Amino acid sequence: MVRRSALGQDFRWLWGAYAVSAAGSAVGMGALPLIALLVLDCSAFQVSVLAALSAVASAVIALPLGVRIEHQYKRPVMITADVARCVMLASIPVAMAFGRLTFTQLCAVGVLQTAASVAFDAASGAHLKALVSPEHRLRANSLFETTNWISVSAGPPVGGLLIGALGTAATVVVDALSFLGSALGVARIRQPEPAPPQRAVTSHLGRDIAAGWQYLLRHPGLRPLFFNSLLFGGSIMMSSPLMAVLMLDDLGLAPWQYGLALGLPCVGGVLGSRLTPLLTRRFGQRRVLLLSGVARTLWTILLPLTPSGVLGVCVIVAADFGLLFCAGVFNPSFTTYRMAATPDAFMSRVGTSWSVGSKTCQAAFMITGGLIAAAAGARGALLIAGLLCMASALLLPWRRERMAAGHVPAPATEAVPSPAADGPPA
Repeated sequence: MVRRSALGQDFRWLWGAYAVSAAGSAVGMGALPLIALLVLDCSAFQVSVLAALSAVASAVIALPLGVRIEHQYKRPVMITADVARCVMLASIPVAMAFGRLTFTQLCAVGVLQTAASVAFDAASGAHLKALVSPEHRLRANSLFETTNWISVSAGPPVGGLLIGALGTAATVVVDALSFLGSALGVARIRQPEPAPPQRAVTSHLGRDIAAGWQYLLRHPGLRPLFFNSLLFGGSIMMSSPLMAVLMLDDLGLAPWQYGLALGLPCVGGVLGSRLTPLLTRRFGQRRVLLLSGVARTLWTILLPLTPSGVLGVCVIVAADFGLLFCAGVFNPSFTTYRMAATPDAFMSRVGTSWSVGSKTCQAAFMITGGLIAAAAGARGALLIAGLLCMASALLLPWRRERMAAGHVPAPATEAVPSPAADGPPA
């Protein structure tokens, strides 16, 4: 087993920075919609607009950023994105203190914060690949995944307590400060970064953006995984708000039962991510990726069948636990494969394209789920979401040669090295 010390002090600074920002984001989860409802008295439609606008508008901003980031040193980009998120979130409690907060400001913060998050993720993926050697990447990604699930399980209850004690702005302040802590942690990393890829003299912004998409959609392993993630992530996000309606309205659960049903299953994500390196050594990366990719799709179909009472809470907790356990295994394995399959010259653009595609698709699925629920009820919409989730397993790269090393045709403006320079998965 690879020990944490093998990853080095610089990785521990990066991991610590991620843990701080993940904890802050978990505490502040859902803060903007909550402020829109409780402080500005916005309608449900405005809250939906806030979520959809943040996803779609940030995509327009993030796509050209991915090209710029590709040819920059990644650590300064990460620090800048963290500081920008800190400043944008801090503007909300300041505006509240002076009675000047508006819905327009909330939308602007949502859009810019999401765009900064996409930029940070695009830079951090390439940065982690350069910082950690190939044999340690699965372990590193597993630690990040474990940290994420611990934060998600503990953060929202803490956020609820802070709101009750200090008001709705408290979690926004914590989230803003967490990004400042993340920036300080990244700044402590001492290992020099490799020089970023040089931009071609004949480069053009539109062609450079398209090159990232072309590489992603031409790669025989990444392409099916991308469409799998769109359908799986979209169906999960489609069911998320519907579950609140089902539990609080249809089943009449108490708030504490609702909180329990949301927080307890996150332990499954922690366990799954911790077991990923062991399972990969035992069964191989490809088999773990495919089996966990299928297993994570089998749980949401149980949700529309949820009975009332305590048994209903148990069904929801068990289904979500199983889903998050399988997702906890799948995510580090997938992230490690994507690093190996993407050459350095495309890491940021592929990451940005993936993130933008996912966020846009999820917004569309959430709106569609609301429309279906209006016509067929929450259970009917959840049934459709569950069937779509199961169908996503068909889009996994089932043929072995799809995930093996191979040549990917280069976009017209660039030469692309072998996509599996670190070797194919076992």
